[in-house]
Amino acid sequence: MRPLPTLPILCCLCLSAGAQDAYIKSVDRWHAERMARLQAEDGWLSLIGRDWLSPGVNTLGSAPGSTVLLPDWAVPAKAGEFILEGVTVRFRPIPGCGILLNGRPAGEALLTSDAEGKPDILQAGRVRFYVIRRGSQVGIRIKDPEAPTRKAFRGVPRYPVDPSWRVEAEFLPYPTPQVRAIPTVLGTSESMTVPGLLKFKVGGREVTLEPVVEDPEHPELFLIFKDATSAHGTYPAGRFLYADMPKDGKVILDFNRAVNPPCAFTLFATCPLPPKPNQLAIAIAAGEKDPGLH
Repeated sequence: MRPLPTLPILCCLCLSAGAQDAYIKSVDRWHAERMARLQAEDGWLSLIGRDWLSPGVNTLGSAPGSTVLLPDWAVPAKAGEFILEGVTVRFRPIPGCGILLNGRPAGEALLTSDAEGKPDILQAGRVRFYVIRRGSQVGIRIKDPEAPTRKAFRGVPRYPVDPSWRVEAEFLPYPTPQVRAIPTVLGTSESMTVPGLLKFKVGGREVTLEPVVEDPEHPELFLIFKDATSAHGTYPAGRFLYADMPKDGKVILDFNRAVNPPCAFTLFATCPLPPKPNQLAIAIAAGEKDPGLH
């Protein structure tokens, strides 16, 4: 299906010529900072693996068949074990393996996962790895600053910055926040809290999106959406957009800052997918385009 023609925004926040120029420069600076984060030594482009753990003993090493497989230049054939009990992971290194835990020689230890805040970092040479938890699944995420994806990265194409895609939406709170089962690329779902509905107009047509709030302690609106440009210029699975919490019943949605999910850059990410209410028929020709990396 060809994408629908882009409709003019009728509810944009009008800016003077000077303000438009300043706005465009601010988005360009924001985009440059985002590219720097992507290309950082521990950014998404450095991922080289993601191995799921099974209950009980899981092996770590460079030997074929290891549950968590690392390069042979980083670890010996057998380097240790991850013991999974429920969602708790204990690491048991083999003496002399050379692995560090949070910068110190590793000993047997319970590991903090990313679901509990800042995860404990294991390191073998330049390779770093840590525990991730996605619902009932627990795994090990592996990063290498010399990953080919990072070294070959040349940036992300995007639409020209268009101030008319910075829109004001009306926030319609639900009487009580709703919990939605958001699908993921793993074929599972993740429960997320939806505080209400965002309503705005594109070319006279009313459009609605449901945002979620990922972290109540640091609240911001997170939109997972796809539109008629998906697979026709933008990443097929959809894009992300972040916005500040509502103020006086209004939310600014700046689609020039719509970004690709991590899954657009690596096969080892665990991204949420757009729920049905956020699969739009209109074309949002703003923000990042498909980087075409896989």
